[in-house]
Amino acid sequence: MNLYKDFFYYKKGIYKHKFGEKIGKLSVLILGWGKENGSDYWIGENSWGSDWGENGYFRIVRGKNHVNIEQYVIAGIL
Repeated sequence: MNLYKDFFYYKKGIYKHKFGEKIGKLSVLILGWGKENGSDYWIGENSWGSDWGENGYFRIVRGKNHVNIEQYVIAGIL
């Protein structure tokens, strides 16, 4: 996904890029999905530790390729 400055300040809720320049790219693990108040979201895990976001996890807009989260996907099948 594209990494923007505001992602560093994410604490809770469904992340939507609102401010800051693009800093680079970030690889994350998508663990699931859900819906809140009519908004679809992905559940992701970051590698920055449990003090960041929702105990190390985040929710991000699903189905709109927000910040290219759905652009480059690698999936494993067991």
